[in-house]
Amino acid sequence: MLFILNNSNTICNRFLAEMRDVQLQQDRMRFRRNQERIGEVLAYEISKQLTYQPSEVQTPLGIAQINTPAEQPVLGTILRAGLPLHQGFMNFFDQATSAFITAYRKTHKNGSFTIQIEHIAAPDLGGKTLILCDTMLATGQSVVEVCKELLGQYQLKALHIAAVIASTEGVEHVRAHLPMANLWIGAIDEEMTTKSFIVPGLGDAGDLAFGDKM
Repeated sequence: MLFILNNSNTICNRFLAEMRDVQLQQDRMRFRRNQERIGEVLAYEISKQLTYQPSEVQTPLGIAQINTPAEQPVLGTILRAGLPLHQGFMNFFDQATSAFITAYRKTHKNGSFTIQIEHIAAPDLGGKTLILCDTMLATGQSVVEVCKELLGQYQLKALHIAAVIASTEGVEHVRAHLPMANLWIGAIDEEMTTKSFIVPGLGDAGDLAFGDKM
């Protein structure tokens, strides 16, 4: 399943536009908040795919019948850029547990790179629905390597991958290597630079959210 948020005209187009705008990007709080908002909307959309069960709620005047979630997903994110998007998901799935993964590109002298996974802090994912958040899905290699590592350890019930902006190449890479994954994307851009930055993209999401790194 591939869900693309900006395929429909909604208020989320404004959030995406503000995140891309080179002038508005100077406001880090707005940049983080817009990621959070997109996370909230994607969380709502993903919630439609979860399992529900009938329940009763006592009101002051009687008993209301309502279907409530039968499960809580595990919310995972790749540090550090994905933290605001992850917060948006936590705002909606407020009883969910979380997983945090440290992964980065290790660049070699010839310009190529490999994905280094340094640390995974996660609850037991056996039989659970995992929602993995990463703001930018460029080559897709980080997400694929992280998911393969987790799938090697746990039998997941379902896997959802959420990103604000993805490249066409990244989406194709994930679909080729993780056919069981559902993709939830804010927008998809066609191009990438030779250094694997999405064009037009929005720049370095981690730096824009939290400041330049050494």
